[in-house]
Amino acid sequence: MGDKSAMRKKDYLDELDSLTVELVKLQEWVKAKGLKVVALFEGRDAAGKGGVIKAITGGLNPRYARIAALPVPTEKEKTQWYFQRYVAQLPSAGEMVFFDRSWYNRAGVERVMGFCTEEEYREFGRSVPEFERMLLRSGILLLKYWFSVSDDVQEARFRDRLTDPAKRWKLSPMDMTARSRWVDYSRAKDAMFEFSDTPDSPWHVVDADDKYCARLNTIVHLLKSVAYEDLTPEPIEMPDRQKAGKYSRPPIDSQKWIPLIYPGAFAKASRDAEASRDAEASRGATAGGAAEPSDAGPGAEIGTLSDMAGQLVPEKGKARKAAKSAKSGKNGKNGKDKGRKKK
Repeated sequence: MGDKSAMRKKDYLDELDSLTVELVKLQEWVKAKGLKVVALFEGRDAAGKGGVIKAITGGLNPRYARIAALPVPTEKEKTQWYFQRYVAQLPSAGEMVFFDRSWYNRAGVERVMGFCTEEEYREFGRSVPEFERMLLRSGILLLKYWFSVSDDVQEARFRDRLTDPAKRWKLSPMDMTARSRWVDYSRAKDAMFEFSDTPDSPWHVVDADDKYCARLNTIVHLLKSVAYEDLTPEPIEMPDRQKAGKYSRPPIDSQKWIPLIYPGAFAKASRDAEASRDAEASRGATAGGAAEPSDAGPGAEIGTLSDMAGQLVPEKGKARKAAKSAKSGKNGKNGKDKGRKKK
């Protein structure tokens, strides 16, 4: 993740699994009662908004839990009522919508970067409290989260994104400009809270320096914000599979199968690692003491994932042979793994 956490990853994942079960119960309640839930996620760049949304929605039915992450408005949208394109994303009965940034763009990036006029900004400040009261009167449950991240943590996350090819898409020249205008964004956020942190639609501030904790704390708050009951369906009995009768399936080689790149040599590495652990445990038991840990972790001898893909992709025959070997439990053509001899 590029961040240190007060929680171990295993503990975080265990808690997330438990909370995901509760989120599924919440979704079933929202569907059954025809509720409409909107959650806004705002904050500085790299505050962890997207990660929290993924953690919330990961186990939910996407037909009833939608993410709204709107791009820059088109020329046509710029001529519309400011809230118009956001209204189109609001939920129907039984739905939950999670906004990864929202209509508060006007009070943040548009204000700081000069993408709106002074009059447009002031009109937004006058309109947004009444707009949100309209949503509440229509039966929408509105939750607004602001993710607060410190200067040092944001910089560390930016640097992590700069060096990680899988995360580099998250950065843009706009992010770098925003970084250089840290204080301007602070002033804009303070002003935004003055006119939009209302008793009927308050902001809930999340300490976002620790991503694991921020995700779990937000999920717990969301669950406590909606009174729900457990509507988990009764277990369904699985029927026997229909018998084939006179039906005969076409030959398996008549279909276009994707190449069997995996598990390939990874399957052998997994078996070798398991055998090594068993051998270590056996030696430890024989010696009457605890087994000494191996210097190399499971699969360490096979190199990186990209290295393995580069070796396997051009050699489809070898990949198939490795997969066949994994099925039969036999060693590959290189014989036993010499890198795991007893010391």
